[in-house]
Amino acid sequence: MKSNHHIYLFLLTCFIAVLSLAGCNPKGGTTNTTSTDSIENFDKFYDQFHKDSIFQMTRIQFPLAGGISDGQGEEKWTKKNWIPLKMKITEVDTTEYKTSSYKTDSLYSEKIWLNNSGFWQEYTFKLIDKKWFLVYAEDSNN
Repeated sequence: MKSNHHIYLFLLTCFIAVLSLAGCNPKGGTTNTTSTDSIENFDKFYDQFHKDSIFQMTRIQFPLAGGISDGQGEEKWTKKNWIPLKMKITEVDTTEYKTSSYKTDSLYSEKIWLNNSGFWQEYTFKLIDKKWFLVYAEDSNN
């Protein structure tokens, strides 16, 4: 009878230990491993996009909507005529240029323009399969 008591006590201890371990990482908590299911952080993406032109090319969906217009016509963006973006909207001289931006959980749009000049640029980034991509770019100087 005494040995059965020890077995039950042992099993109870094991059961409590398993429950304790299962509760160490509740659903939605953080883990030490990197999950491939996590959504890419926009701010980190945006910084890398403007610093690394090779990375930038991997995050543009060609054929890219929008284009380049200069008063003589419009040209669609291609990999060959793409001019890498280097300046973030926060680095634009706002004493001369106007800026606006709009952000949701899955979309970011920014616009830069010079009043009464015909110059403006607009870029739209979209979250696709948990990664950010540039999906629209318009560069107008009419």
